[in-house]
Amino acid sequence: MRNVKPVRVGDCVLDGKHIYIQSMLNVRSDDIEGSVRQAVGLEAAGCEIIRAAIPNMEAVRLIPAIKEAVKIPLVADIHFDYKLALEAAAAGVDKIRINPGNIGGMDRVKQVVEACRARSLPIRIGVNSGSLEKELLAKYGSPTPEALVESAMNHAAMLEHFDFDDIVISIKSSDVNKMIASYRLAAERCNYPLHLGVTEAGTERMGLIKSAVGIGSLLCDGIGETIRVSLTDDPVREIEAAKDILRCIGRRGGVRLVSCPTCGRTRIDLIGTAKKVEEAVKDLEKDITVAVMGCIVNGPGEAREADVGIAGGDGCAIIFKKDGSQRKIREEDIVPELLAEVDKL
Repeated sequence: MRNVKPVRVGDCVLDGKHIYIQSMLNVRSDDIEGSVRQAVGLEAAGCEIIRAAIPNMEAVRLIPAIKEAVKIPLVADIHFDYKLALEAAAAGVDKIRINPGNIGGMDRVKQVVEACRARSLPIRIGVNSGSLEKELLAKYGSPTPEALVESAMNHAAMLEHFDFDDIVISIKSSDVNKMIASYRLAAERCNYPLHLGVTEAGTERMGLIKSAVGIGSLLCDGIGETIRVSLTDDPVREIEAAKDILRCIGRRGGVRLVSCPTCGRTRIDLIGTAKKVEEAVKDLEKDITVAVMGCIVNGPGEAREADVGIAGGDGCAIIFKKDGSQRKIREEDIVPELLAEVDKL
């Protein structure tokens, strides 16, 4: 586990003890009402930090509107224009995402630092393969992990020059192997909190797979304080996916569903049953394991760690519990009977 320098973002403390789920609004920045509506929906879905693009001065109006509507921290995503960072800070944002090397001279960096210091706002440095500095591309020949990390450290050094170290770093790549290698190297080079994500991961199918591999691998290494599953989809899907990743590695509670892939012994509609159970328990906060298994031969044995489960028979099933008790039920009663047992736990 890394020795992380704690950084506060609103009421969230990024110190590795809790992995925070982030997402980003994808409504047009000039649609205040739509942006607020989406922010409220994301908070309800379990998002813990929201980021919004601030591409111009008009978009700064998003900040007070969103802050009034939700309780979770808001990050202003800013590129190139230091004046937008100053205005966002004054408008009440909780964190600034900006690369100090892209906003002009050190006098401008100093102004942003002082504005953030005065309000106790952290700065997130976000480096990615598509925005690497020309001199680093010339040095390394391509956006290698070493090049990406050197870029991030150079940006951080600009803030450190003004005795500012409330810094969060992200190093994004759409290449999963490069993303993993970059974050591992960054974790060795600094103790700042790291925001994990596979950028431009794609639509839901491949985006989920890339993010699970990239984010999940690093979290299992003890690397990462915040995560975002980037999907070309409704941002609420990002929150659901992030929760599932955290649940899989034991960093979040909630129901864990175990189900077998079925085989020739299966005599019930296991696929349909598993999907119904999954939908019914997805929002439960209970820290339990529920098993949906295809046959009585292997079901109870393979799922012996489950708190409760079913194993299919020929037009019937047994419900089994961790205490060893079992009882037979009809196939049509599987879902209601299993959920009734879940309710008792």
